[in-house]
Amino acid sequence: MVAIVTDVHYRMSLALIRELDQSGVEVITCEREGHRDSRSSPALGALSRHASRHVWLPEEGYPEGLWELCREIGLGRECRPALLPVGAATLGQVAAARERFQEVCGLCVPAAGQLDLLNSKERLAALAEELRIPVPKGFYRREGEDTDAFLARIPLPCAVKPVCGEKLGLTAAARYAIVRTPGELAAAFARFRDLAGEDPVVQEYLPGGALGCSVLAQEGRVLSSICHRRVREYPVSGGPSSCCVCEDRPDLRAYAIRLVEETGYTGLAMLEFKEDGAGRPRLLEVNPRVWGTFPLTRIAGSGLPLLWFLQSWNAGNPSNPAALPEQAPPRPRKKMIFAASDLMAAAGYARRGKPGRALGALADLLNPAVRDGLFEWGDPLPGLAYFRSLLAKERHR
Repeated sequence: MVAIVTDVHYRMSLALIRELDQSGVEVITCEREGHRDSRSSPALGALSRHASRHVWLPEEGYPEGLWELCREIGLGRECRPALLPVGAATLGQVAAARERFQEVCGLCVPAAGQLDLLNSKERLAALAEELRIPVPKGFYRREGEDTDAFLARIPLPCAVKPVCGEKLGLTAAARYAIVRTPGELAAAFARFRDLAGEDPVVQEYLPGGALGCSVLAQEGRVLSSICHRRVREYPVSGGPSSCCVCEDRPDLRAYAIRLVEETGYTGLAMLEFKEDGAGRPRLLEVNPRVWGTFPLTRIAGSGLPLLWFLQSWNAGNPSNPAALPEQAPPRPRKKMIFAASDLMAAAGYARRGKPGRALGALADLLNPAVRDGLFEWGDPLPGLAYFRSLLAKERHR
C-alpha cells in the first residue's frame, strides 16, 4: 500500500509520514517548487527518513502535476495510491476536482460544499445554533447602520476575525484579533474588511480555556475522535498551541457528532472551542483539514492517522480493501509540546508577570513523559531543519 502526502513544509505532516511508514505503508511526499530552497519554510517531510521518495511539483499547474503524480504511482504499482492532502490550499483544489482525482487515487476528504460551509464563520454559527451547539454571541450591523455607529455599541473586549481567514492566506495567529479599546476595534475591523472585501465577524470575548475536538468522519459518521485542552500558546497574546494535553470530553464529542451527521461530512476536522467565564464551551470555528495539533493523535496512540490512510486507500481500491484496525481510545492526560514555540511562550509568560506558566513550560521540556510534536531522535533531520528556519527568521526580524 502506498500513500502520497502533500504540503510537507507543514510541521504536522511529519506525524502522518512517520506513523504511516512505521505501520508498513510506503510514503511518497510531495511539495511545491517554491519550498525547494526556502530557508524560512523548508520542506520538512522531504528530509524524513520515513519517506521513501520525495517529488517536487511545479507552482504553475500544481493540481495537474499532483494528478499526474497519482497516475504515475498508480500505474507503477497497479493500484490507486491514497492521496492525503495536508495543506488547506491543496485540499480545496482536490475537493473542487474530486471526481477527476478519484480516477487516479483514493480520497477521504470533504466535498467542496462542505469546505465552504465549515470555513464560513457566519454560516457555521447559524448551523451550530440550529443544532443547539453553543457559540459566542455575535454582533451584526443593523440595516442602514454605518460603521462608526455599529462599532460604538459593541462591548469591549471582543474578538474580530475575517469570515474565512485561511482563504486570505493568514497564519493561525493572524486570523483574529482580541481588541480592548475603541481604537483597536476600529483598526482591526478596517484591516480585516480591507483584506477580505467584506465585514469581518465580531464576537464576544471569551476569557476561559481553549479546547479542541478532532475527528475523522466518513459520510456523516464519526470513525475516530480525540479531544484536547490548550495548556500554553505562542504568541502568548493569542496564538496556536505550544503545549496541549488530551482530555476526555464527551460533551465536545457529542457536538462534533451532531455537526458531522447534519452535514454528511467526510474527512478530517478539528472543532475549536473556547470557554466562557463559567467554564462552558462555545464553538469558535472548524478546521476541515489537518490541524496544527495533529501530532497529538500520534503521541496519544489514537491510531487516527493510519485510519485516515486506510479509509482513503479503500475508497480507491474497493476490490482490494485493507482491514480496518480496532480503534483504541487515546491515552488520557498525554501531553505534547512544540519545544521551540513553548520556550518562546515561557519567555512571553515571564515578561507578562506569569512566572508559574513560564516554569511549567520548563518543567514540561525536562519531563521525559512529555513528547515533542516535531522532533524525534529516530528522525532528527526535519526537526533540526525546523529549528534552523526559526533562527533564520529571528535574524531577519
